[in-house]
Parts: sequence; C-alpha cells; structure tokens
Amino acid sequence: MTASAAESSPLLPPARPAASPVATAVSAVATAVSDATATVAAEPAGPVAAAPSPVAAGEPRRRRAQHLVAVTAITVAATGVYALLGLTRLSLFRATSLDLTLFDQVVRGFAALSAPTSPLRGVDLGKGFGFNQMGEHFSPILAVLAPLYWIHDGPETLIVAQAVLFALAVPPIWVFTRRVLGVGPAYLVVVAYAVSWPLARAANFDFHEVAFAPLLTAVMIERFHAGRHAATAFAAAGLLLVKEDMGLMVAGFGLFVLLRGRRWDGVAYAAGGLLYTVLARQVFIPAVGGDPDMYWAYDQIGRTPGAIAGTLFGDPLHVLSMLVSPQVKIDTWAFLLWPALFTCLLSPLTLMAVPQILERVLSDRWMWWGTDYHHSAFTVAVLLCAGVDGAARLVRWLRRRNAPVDPRTAGGAWALGVCVVALTLVPRFPFDQLIRPEFYERHPDVVAAEQAIREVPDGVVVEAVNHIGPRLSGRDTVLLWNDRPPVAQWIVADVARGAYPWPSPDRQRERVEELKAMGYEVVFDREGYVVLHRTDPSVTPAM
Repeated sequence: MTASAAESSPLLPPARPAASPVATAVSAVATAVSDATATVAAEPAGPVAAAPSPVAAGEPRRRRAQHLVAVTAITVAATGVYALLGLTRLSLFRATSLDLTLFDQVVRGFAALSAPTSPLRGVDLGKGFGFNQMGEHFSPILAVLAPLYWIHDGPETLIVAQAVLFALAVPPIWVFTRRVLGVGPAYLVVVAYAVSWPLARAANFDFHEVAFAPLLTAVMIERFHAGRHAATAFAAAGLLLVKEDMGLMVAGFGLFVLLRGRRWDGVAYAAGGLLYTVLARQVFIPAVGGDPDMYWAYDQIGRTPGAIAGTLFGDPLHVLSMLVSPQVKIDTWAFLLWPALFTCLLSPLTLMAVPQILERVLSDRWMWWGTDYHHSAFTVAVLLCAGVDGAARLVRWLRRRNAPVDPRTAGGAWALGVCVVALTLVPRFPFDQLIRPEFYERHPDVVAAEQAIREVPDGVVVEAVNHIGPRLSGRDTVLLWNDRPPVAQWIVADVARGAYPWPSPDRQRERVEELKAMGYEVVFDREGYVVLHRTDPSVTPAM
C-alpha cells in the first residue's frame, strides 16, 4: 500500500510491529486491557487535536484523570439506566418467561457445572425437561455468567449482567472515536450509544445473548484500529461464541480487514467465520440434540445451496424487493442508518453489520424485520463506529477538493448531530418509560400477582403464564403454561389479561374449568390470577 493510501485510510492501524502469532490468549487479553487503559488515559491526539501549549507539570496527569473519571461515570450511569429498566419490569411482572426464564435456567445449569438445560423450552418444544438449550441457539459464551450465579441465583443476575455488558462498550467506543475525531466528539458519540434505541429495545426485552455483542464488536473495531491484532482475534473468537450466526458478522469483518490491506487476516476472518457458522449449525447443534433447521427462515429463497444460488442469480429483482418490502423493513433500515447520520454508508466497516441485517430482512419471520425486539443491538456499535469512520472520510474527501472545512469543527458538528438524533429518539423507545411516574406504579393486579406467587411453594415444578414465570424462576422449575395436557401439579393462570401463547383470556378461563374437572383445586383467585394445585401423584412431571 502506498503512503498516500495509508494517509487516506482512517481505519488502517497505525504502523507498529505485528503481534506475535504465537502469543497466548492470556497475554493477548493482558495486552489489550493494558493498551486500552493507556489510550483512555492519553492526551488528545490525531489530526483534530489542539496544538500543544505550555502547561503546568501536573496538568496532563490531571487531564488523564478527568477523562478516566468522565468515561467511568458515563459507563456507570448507563449501567444504572439499563438495570433500572430491566429490574423494574421484572418486579412489576412485565418480564417474560420467553426469554428471561429460559436463559435463567440455562445459566443455572452452567453454574451447577452441568448441561445448560431449559425445561421450559424443552417442554414447550416437546423435547422434555432435559432439553439442552445449545441445541436451539449455540451460545456457549453464556457459561462466563455462571460464577455470578454462585453469588445470586436468579434472573435478576442476568438483568444486571446484561446492563454491565452493554455499558462496557462505552470505553472502547470512546477510545476509537477520540482517536479518529477527537475528545469532544468521543463524549457525544458514547452518549449517543448509551441512549440508543437498539439498547433500549434490548434492555426492555428481558435478557438475550446479544448482551455480549456490542462490547465484543466495539473491542474488535478499536483493537484493530490500534494495531493490536492478537486482541482483535481474541474478541472475534468471543463473538463466535455468542450465537451460531455470529460467524457471518466475523466474515463481514474479514471483508473489511481485507479492504484495509491485511489480506491474510481478512481471509482468515472471512473463512473462519463462515466455517464456524456451518459447523455450529450442522455439527454442534445436532450433537446436543438440536434441529439445525429450526431457525431456517429462507424457503422463499431456497433450502439448498443450488436453489439459493438459482434465486440470487436467476431472479435478483425479487431478492432486492425483499430488502424493502413490506414497509416495516424500510423503517428498520432508516432507524439503523439515521442515528449515524448515514455516514456509516461511507465506511467499509459497515460490511461487518451487513450479514446480520440481511439475515433479518431476507427472512420470512416478521419479528426479525422490525425494531420491536433485541435484534438491532447486535449491530448498534458497528454502525456507530462506521459512522465515525465515514464522517472522517467525508471530511477528508471535502478537503481534498479544497472545500473550506475545518476537521475539528466538522467532526464536532457530526458528533453533536448524532447525539441530538439519539436523544430525540428516546421518547419513541422504552427509555422514555423511566421518566414517567406511572411506569413505577403498583396497580392492584401487581399486588395480586405477588400474592399469587406466594401460594406456590419453593422447589416445585410449576406451569406459569408467560409474565409470571420470571418471578418464580429463581426458586422453582418453571414451565410455560400452554394449552396442552398438564405436566405439573402447580399452575398459575391469568384469565383477565391473557398472555402469550394464549390467544385470548376466554380460552384461559375455559382451560381453568377443564383443569378443575381434572381434579385441580383453586387455591388463589384474585384480579384474574388463578393458582391451581393438584395433589394426585398421577400428575408428576417426567424429570
């Protein structure tokens, strides 16, 4: 690569000796942590830094301390916001068994040094109490949360852990943005990240493996930019363990790395990511009793490589139309790109996010298309960092054409715009609940729900309606109450409001009457919550 090309590549790592290919994982992590700490503490540098001026001997250290305190304060504040949202929802029976109880059972299995089984999901799928959740989504990284369950065994631990993980992406995003645009923009960008709508949706929807994605992707981007390639590879390996399809994101990162001139690294990431996804779906998931086709949602394109290729090349207009139809997909594209002021489209780093976005919009599952759930949190850090890179590229492009653009002013204006957009989107998404007093109100139905769960003893198997299960999960084996033959002696229904998977409260009321005819006794009935119990030993779950 020529010197001029290197100057025009904002994401090309600074020149430094290549990392040793024989470095151990431990030394790679130690190097990454050490270098990141030093970078956060460093004085503003780069093309938009202020010219040095005479300062007292103690001022640089004071400034380093100020940055460290400020970034830490933003990280802690973000953690508090995410945890407050999740814990409040749990306490008021707004969390759900799918998926908070499911993940609670999985991590509890890891904590017991046994298989990560989910009785709730297994019974729901007809696979029994011993269903290994890795057979649905291959997410072995959840095992790192197991030690936390030795401190507190319950779903609250997952909510707090997710809050911490989301917030821990703040420091690497700050470091990356500071290096590219300067200190002021770095603070504005991390505030935009902290209040971003994808994190609001994810924090509002219980807990998911996506908790690890923003941190790992941010570390990959920042460490690559710093030239710390061993640490980059280590973070990429962690991302693979988040979910079976994260290999596609790693492959997209490989394309970006390839364009940045590290050809062999790029090929390794791209090939390794694709290979891992194939192995996870076709080998690892079946090995623990799962169905590799459970989440195949692309029959409209094809089920075999030949059929898929035939559709892509034989009817490309149909495939392109699927990217924007129905309308909800256009809305999702806009909400993903607008928070970065569309400058992410100017950065090759966006290639890292493309596979996961295409995986969503090309599917036949409407839940993946929109902005209502946690799916957009997988790419929020990538698109924001790509926006930073794209803004720097745009400024340089304008300056090469002799436009009177000051890099410091332009970078600051872009970052301010990103922060303003993020803040204006807050009222449209779940963080807005936190400033509304009614969000915290304990209505009579909440009081009744608390009384209802007190009727269920500890250590039993209980079938519970979706929003009741998480409050029982820490002390009982919770199953999702479905319209099927009962397998537990304790059942908690909600015949007033209804809940997934029940189509209406009426059917729940009918089902309660059927259970009473089967010998179940009502031990609690208030505000629509009904607790039923049957002492007949013939109703015993097959553990």
